[in-house]
Amino acid sequence: MAQTIRTIKKYPNRRLYDTEISSYITLEEVRQLVLDGETFEVRDAKSGEDLTRSVLLQIISEHEEKGQPMLSPQLLSQIIRFYGDSLQGFMGPYLERSLQVFLDQQQQFRTQLNSLLGQTPWSMLNDLTERNMEAWRNMQRGLIDTATQGNPPRGGKKPG
Repeated sequence: MAQTIRTIKKYPNRRLYDTEISSYITLEEVRQLVLDGETFEVRDAKSGEDLTRSVLLQIISEHEEKGQPMLSPQLLSQIIRFYGDSLQGFMGPYLERSLQVFLDQQQQFRTQLNSLLGQTPWSMLNDLTERNMEAWRNMQRGLIDTATQGNPPRGGKKPG
């Protein structure tokens, strides 16, 4: 059975209407849908335009303003600099893969922490950090190889 996508309509008054439960919901409730792994989309009630990314960015922005932010001004500046750059198309997939590696490592760390296997948490953290750094290096090598594939060396012709 195919999973249906939950539709949330956004009205001009900025209210969000969840069509599945036939009720208005808050931005915090949309955040809870994300945390619960729900598949949904946010559509403009009048035009039908997909506003999902915009609403997700709004949730991130609100959470960055309170508490301990994850995105430093330096990181945000670097991301902004990638817009219009020739490698812009590589950045989104690279960040997605990087986050997936981090999530995989996080799960592995939690599993190891639960079993401890006679190690101290610090030695496990060091091992995890080493594996994570190696995964990052491999991913960066792969990205660079992909970006440079097919580009002839400077001053020379493409072999062939």
